[in-house]
Amino acid sequence: MKIGLYFGSFNPVHSGHLIIAKHILNDTDLKQVWLVVTPQNPFKKKGSLLNEFARLHLIHTAIDGEYNLKVSKVEFDLPKPSYTVDTLAYLTEKYPTHQFAIIMGSDSFSNLSKWKNYRVIIKNHKLYIYKRTGFEIENSIEANIEILNAPLLEISSTYIRNLIKEGKSIRYLLPDSVMEEISNNNYYR
Repeated sequence: MKIGLYFGSFNPVHSGHLIIAKHILNDTDLKQVWLVVTPQNPFKKKGSLLNEFARLHLIHTAIDGEYNLKVSKVEFDLPKPSYTVDTLAYLTEKYPTHQFAIIMGSDSFSNLSKWKNYRVIIKNHKLYIYKRTGFEIENSIEANIEILNAPLLEISSTYIRNLIKEGKSIRYLLPDSVMEEISNNNYYR
């Protein structure tokens, strides 16, 4: 089965993440998208993240009832910080009948050459890239890419966290079920 891996801190998951995931399912040959919760991204400060199990729960809440969207906590059991190349090696060994591809924005793709063992990644995995404002897609590393014209929403998890801290509305920026969980658990205050 062809599976797209959509890595992220998802701090919190929001409508932009979900719209991109569904768009990719609708417009590619991928059969499932796995939202891979990264407990500790090597490019982000640890203290800025909500607990990984809380973030995992928020994604489960967001995609409840979706048969072709899955949540993966595979990186919870791997050494931290998480490196995509290590996660891909683990998943490829654990699921030998699956073909794994990576879903990323053009902002991440522009930094791919800074990732650990990025050449191994591009040699063995296709990349589905959605455009992000301000980041042109130049494939100077000769990766196997497919460029997607996914709907662009200028929503970020940082923006949502700041709105919450300021006591402002986050309605419509994320699913109602996620908004309710954030409010009930007093996250990001």
